[in-house]
Amino acid sequence: MKSFVQWLKKYRYKIIAGVFWIVLWQLMSMYINNTIFLASPFNVLKSLFLLCQTKDFWATIVGSFFKISGGFFLAVMCGVFFAVVTFRFVLLKEITTVFMQMIKSIPVASFVILALLWVKAKNLSLLISFLMVLPIIYINVLKGIHSADNSLLQMAKVFRMSPLRKVRYIYLPAIMPHFVSACSVGLGFCWKSGIAAEVISLAQYSIGSRLYEAKLYLNTEELFAWTIVIVLISAVFEKLVMIIIQAFSKSVTRTRRGRT
Repeated sequence: MKSFVQWLKKYRYKIIAGVFWIVLWQLMSMYINNTIFLASPFNVLKSLFLLCQTKDFWATIVGSFFKISGGFFLAVMCGVFFAVVTFRFVLLKEITTVFMQMIKSIPVASFVILALLWVKAKNLSLLISFLMVLPIIYINVLKGIHSADNSLLQMAKVFRMSPLRKVRYIYLPAIMPHFVSACSVGLGFCWKSGIAAEVISLAQYSIGSRLYEAKLYLNTEELFAWTIVIVLISAVFEKLVMIIIQAFSKSVTRTRRGRT
Protein backbone atom coordinates (compact mmCIF):
# COMPACT_ATOMS: atom_id res chain seq x y z
CA MET A 1 0.00 0.00 0.00
CA LYS A 2 2.83 2.37 0.91
CA SER A 3 4.60 1.73 -2.39
CA PHE A 4 1.35 2.40 -4.28
CA VAL A 5 0.94 5.76 -2.50
CA GLN A 6 4.55 6.64 -3.34
CA TRP A 7 3.90 5.70 -6.98
CA LEU A 8 0.81 7.96 -7.01
CA LYS A 9 2.82 10.86 -5.59
CA LYS A 10 5.59 10.38 -8.12
CA TYR A 11 3.30 10.25 -11.16
CA ARG A 12 0.39 12.38 -9.90
CA TYR A 13 0.85 15.15 -12.47
CA LYS A 14 1.05 12.69 -15.36
CA ILE A 15 -2.09 10.93 -14.10
CA ILE A 16 -3.94 14.26 -13.79
CA ALA A 17 -2.82 15.25 -17.31
CA GLY A 18 -4.00 11.91 -18.69
CA VAL A 19 -7.39 12.18 -16.95
CA PHE A 20 -7.76 15.75 -18.24
CA TRP A 21 -7.31 14.72 -21.88
CA ILE A 22 -9.60 11.68 -21.55
CA VAL A 23 -12.35 13.85 -20.00
CA LEU A 24 -11.88 16.45 -22.75
CA TRP A 25 -12.06 13.68 -25.36
CA GLN A 26 -15.30 12.40 -23.82
CA LEU A 27 -16.86 15.88 -23.70
CA MET A 28 -15.92 16.54 -27.34
CA SER A 29 -17.42 13.20 -28.46
CA MET A 30 -20.63 14.02 -26.56
CA TYR A 31 -20.76 17.48 -28.14
CA ILE A 32 -20.16 16.20 -31.71
CA ASN A 33 -22.44 13.21 -31.08
CA ASN A 34 -21.29 11.37 -34.20
CA THR A 35 -19.13 8.25 -33.82
CA ILE A 36 -17.90 8.49 -37.42
CA PHE A 37 -16.15 11.80 -36.68
CA LEU A 38 -15.13 11.18 -33.06
CA ALA A 39 -15.67 7.98 -31.10
CA SER A 40 -15.94 8.13 -27.32
CA PRO A 41 -13.15 6.71 -25.08
CA PHE A 42 -15.51 3.95 -23.87
CA ASN A 43 -16.34 2.81 -27.43
CA VAL A 44 -12.64 2.85 -28.37
CA LEU A 45 -11.71 0.73 -25.34
CA LYS A 46 -14.56 -1.63 -26.13
CA SER A 47 -13.29 -1.98 -29.72
CA LEU A 48 -9.74 -2.55 -28.44
CA PHE A 49 -10.98 -5.23 -26.03
CA LEU A 50 -12.77 -7.04 -28.86
CA LEU A 51 -9.69 -6.82 -31.08
CA CYS A 52 -7.51 -8.31 -28.34
CA GLN A 53 -9.59 -11.48 -28.44
CA THR A 54 -8.75 -12.24 -32.08
CA LYS A 55 -5.68 -14.11 -33.38
CA ASP A 56 -5.30 -11.66 -36.28
CA PHE A 57 -4.79 -8.81 -33.80
CA TRP A 58 -1.72 -10.43 -32.22
CA ALA A 59 -0.39 -11.67 -35.57
CA THR A 60 -0.65 -8.11 -36.90
CA ILE A 61 1.21 -6.65 -33.92
CA VAL A 62 3.98 -9.25 -34.17
CA GLY A 63 4.30 -8.70 -37.93
CA SER A 64 4.65 -4.93 -37.63
CA PHE A 65 6.83 -5.03 -34.52
CA PHE A 66 9.52 -7.31 -35.91
CA LYS A 67 9.76 -5.45 -39.22
CA ILE A 68 9.88 -1.93 -37.77
CA SER A 69 12.14 -2.79 -34.82
CA GLY A 70 14.33 -4.80 -37.23
CA GLY A 71 14.68 -1.71 -39.42
CA PHE A 72 15.71 0.34 -36.39
CA PHE A 73 18.40 -2.09 -35.18
CA LEU A 74 19.73 -2.53 -38.71
CA ALA A 75 19.97 1.26 -39.05
CA VAL A 76 21.87 1.50 -35.75
CA MET A 77 24.42 -1.10 -36.83
CA CYS A 78 24.90 0.36 -40.32
CA GLY A 79 24.94 3.97 -39.07
CA VAL A 80 27.68 3.22 -36.54
CA PHE A 81 29.63 1.18 -39.10
CA PHE A 82 29.53 3.91 -41.79
CA ALA A 83 30.48 6.61 -39.27
CA VAL A 84 33.53 4.65 -38.10
CA VAL A 85 34.63 3.70 -41.64
CA THR A 86 34.26 7.19 -43.13
CA PHE A 87 35.85 9.02 -40.17
CA ARG A 88 39.41 8.67 -41.51
CA PHE A 89 38.65 9.18 -45.20
CA VAL A 90 37.58 12.74 -46.04
CA LEU A 91 36.33 12.05 -49.59
CA LEU A 92 34.37 8.98 -48.52
CA LYS A 93 32.92 10.93 -45.59
CA GLU A 94 31.75 13.76 -47.88
CA ILE A 95 30.16 11.30 -50.34
CA THR A 96 28.37 9.42 -47.54
CA THR A 97 27.26 12.62 -45.76
CA VAL A 98 25.67 13.98 -48.95
CA PHE A 99 23.78 10.70 -49.37
CA MET A 100 22.60 10.80 -45.74
CA GLN A 101 21.46 14.43 -46.03
CA MET A 102 19.56 13.52 -49.18
CA ILE A 103 17.75 10.70 -47.33
CA LYS A 104 16.85 13.14 -44.53
CA SER A 105 15.41 15.65 -47.00
CA ILE A 106 13.20 13.31 -49.07
CA PRO A 107 9.63 12.96 -47.69
CA VAL A 108 8.61 9.56 -46.33
CA ALA A 109 5.74 9.25 -48.85
CA SER A 110 8.15 9.70 -51.78
CA PHE A 111 10.46 7.02 -50.41
CA VAL A 112 7.56 4.63 -49.89
CA ILE A 113 6.24 5.02 -53.45
CA LEU A 114 9.72 4.65 -54.96
CA ALA A 115 10.59 1.68 -52.74
CA LEU A 116 7.45 -0.16 -53.83
CA LEU A 117 9.07 -0.48 -57.26
CA TRP A 118 12.03 -2.37 -55.78
CA VAL A 119 10.82 -4.38 -52.79
CA LYS A 120 7.77 -6.44 -51.86
CA ALA A 121 5.04 -4.75 -49.81
CA LYS A 122 5.65 -7.05 -46.82
CA ASN A 123 9.28 -5.81 -46.47
CA LEU A 124 8.55 -2.14 -47.09
CA SER A 125 8.15 -1.06 -43.44
CA LEU A 126 11.53 -2.61 -42.58
CA LEU A 127 13.25 -0.74 -45.43
CA ILE A 128 11.58 2.61 -44.71
CA SER A 129 12.21 2.54 -40.96
CA PHE A 130 15.83 1.61 -41.74
CA LEU A 131 16.29 4.47 -44.21
CA MET A 132 14.66 7.07 -41.95
CA VAL A 133 16.78 6.19 -38.90
CA LEU A 134 20.10 5.56 -40.70
CA PRO A 135 21.10 9.23 -41.30
CA ILE A 136 20.16 10.20 -37.73
CA ILE A 137 22.49 7.55 -36.28
CA TYR A 138 25.27 8.15 -38.81
CA ILE A 139 25.42 11.95 -38.44
CA ASN A 140 25.29 11.88 -34.63
CA VAL A 141 27.88 9.11 -34.21
CA LEU A 142 30.22 10.89 -36.64
CA LYS A 143 29.76 14.10 -34.66
CA GLY A 144 30.57 12.17 -31.48
CA ILE A 145 33.78 10.75 -32.97
CA HIS A 146 34.91 14.24 -33.98
CA SER A 147 34.15 15.56 -30.48
CA ALA A 148 36.72 13.24 -28.86
CA ASP A 149 39.18 15.17 -26.67
CA ASN A 150 42.32 15.98 -28.73
CA SER A 151 44.51 16.28 -25.62
CA LEU A 152 43.54 12.76 -24.57
CA LEU A 153 44.26 11.50 -28.08
CA GLN A 154 47.69 13.15 -28.01
CA MET A 155 48.40 11.60 -24.63
CA ALA A 156 47.29 8.19 -25.94
CA LYS A 157 49.70 8.63 -28.85
CA VAL A 158 52.59 9.50 -26.54
CA PHE A 159 51.95 6.48 -24.31
CA ARG A 160 51.33 4.26 -27.36
CA MET A 161 47.87 3.22 -26.27
CA SER A 162 46.39 0.42 -28.36
CA PRO A 163 43.53 1.27 -30.78
CA LEU A 164 41.11 -0.87 -28.77
CA ARG A 165 41.89 0.99 -25.54
CA LYS A 166 41.55 4.35 -27.33
CA VAL A 167 38.11 3.33 -28.53
CA ARG A 168 37.09 2.17 -25.06
CA TYR A 169 38.43 5.05 -22.97
CA ILE A 170 38.39 8.04 -25.36
CA TYR A 171 36.06 7.57 -28.32
CA LEU A 172 33.20 5.68 -26.66
CA PRO A 173 32.66 8.28 -23.85
CA ALA A 174 32.66 11.02 -26.54
CA ILE A 175 30.23 9.15 -28.81
CA MET A 176 27.70 7.93 -26.22
CA PRO A 177 25.85 11.26 -25.50
CA HIS A 178 25.36 11.78 -29.26
CA PHE A 179 24.38 8.12 -29.75
CA VAL A 180 21.80 8.21 -26.94
CA SER A 181 20.26 11.38 -28.38
CA ALA A 182 20.16 9.86 -31.89
CA CYS A 183 18.47 6.68 -30.65
CA SER A 184 15.88 8.69 -28.71
CA VAL A 185 14.90 10.58 -31.88
CA GLY A 186 15.21 7.56 -34.16
CA LEU A 187 13.01 5.30 -32.02
CA GLY A 188 9.94 7.50 -32.41
CA PHE A 189 10.68 8.27 -36.05
CA CYS A 190 11.06 4.62 -37.08
CA TRP A 191 7.52 3.81 -35.89
CA LYS A 192 5.96 6.83 -37.59
CA SER A 193 7.67 6.12 -40.90
CA GLY A 194 7.18 2.35 -40.65
CA ILE A 195 3.43 2.62 -40.03
CA ALA A 196 3.12 5.19 -42.84
CA ALA A 197 4.83 2.71 -45.18
CA GLU A 198 2.37 -0.01 -44.13
CA VAL A 199 -0.62 2.26 -44.76
CA ILE A 200 0.53 2.87 -48.33
CA SER A 201 1.76 -0.66 -49.11
CA LEU A 202 -1.20 -2.45 -47.42
CA ALA A 203 1.02 -5.37 -46.45
CA GLN A 204 -0.71 -8.39 -44.95
CA TYR A 205 -0.61 -8.65 -41.15
CA SER A 206 0.46 -5.04 -40.64
CA ILE A 207 -0.96 -2.35 -38.38
CA GLY A 208 -0.92 0.13 -41.27
CA SER A 209 -3.23 -2.02 -43.38
CA ARG A 210 -5.64 -2.38 -40.45
CA LEU A 211 -5.65 1.40 -40.02
CA TYR A 212 -6.47 1.83 -43.70
CA GLU A 213 -9.29 -0.73 -43.53
CA ALA A 214 -10.78 0.99 -40.47
CA LYS A 215 -10.70 4.33 -42.29
CA LEU A 216 -12.14 2.81 -45.48
CA TYR A 217 -15.14 1.35 -43.65
CA LEU A 218 -15.54 4.45 -41.42
CA ASN A 219 -14.89 2.34 -38.33
CA THR A 220 -13.62 5.20 -36.16
CA GLU A 221 -13.60 3.13 -32.94
CA GLU A 222 -11.20 0.61 -34.49
CA LEU A 223 -9.12 3.40 -36.05
CA PHE A 224 -8.62 4.97 -32.62
CA ALA A 225 -8.01 1.53 -31.05
CA TRP A 226 -5.19 0.75 -33.50
CA THR A 227 -3.74 4.24 -32.92
CA ILE A 228 -3.63 3.53 -29.17
CA VAL A 229 -1.89 0.21 -29.91
CA ILE A 230 0.75 2.01 -31.99
CA VAL A 231 1.37 4.56 -29.22
CA LEU A 232 1.66 1.85 -26.55
CA ILE A 233 3.96 -0.42 -28.55
CA SER A 234 6.26 2.41 -29.64
CA ALA A 235 6.38 3.83 -26.08
CA VAL A 236 7.22 0.46 -24.50
CA PHE A 237 9.78 -0.35 -27.20
CA GLU A 238 11.41 3.08 -26.85
CA LYS A 239 11.51 2.78 -23.06
CA LEU A 240 13.11 -0.67 -23.09
CA VAL A 241 15.72 0.22 -25.72
CA MET A 242 16.59 3.51 -24.00
CA ILE A 243 17.02 1.74 -20.63
CA ILE A 244 19.55 -0.64 -22.23
CA ILE A 245 21.38 2.15 -24.09
CA GLN A 246 21.52 4.47 -21.06
CA ALA A 247 22.76 1.62 -18.86
CA PHE A 248 25.55 0.98 -21.37
CA SER A 249 26.30 4.72 -21.53
CA LYS A 250 26.62 4.89 -17.72
CA SER A 251 28.94 1.89 -17.67
CA VAL A 252 31.16 3.59 -20.28
CA THR A 253 31.22 6.79 -18.19
CA ARG A 254 32.10 4.85 -15.03
CA THR A 255 34.89 3.02 -16.88
CA ARG A 256 36.39 6.34 -18.01
CA ARG A 257 36.18 7.83 -14.49
CA GLY A 258 37.77 4.71 -13.08
CA ARG A 259 40.71 5.13 -15.46
CA THR A 260 41.12 8.83 -14.64
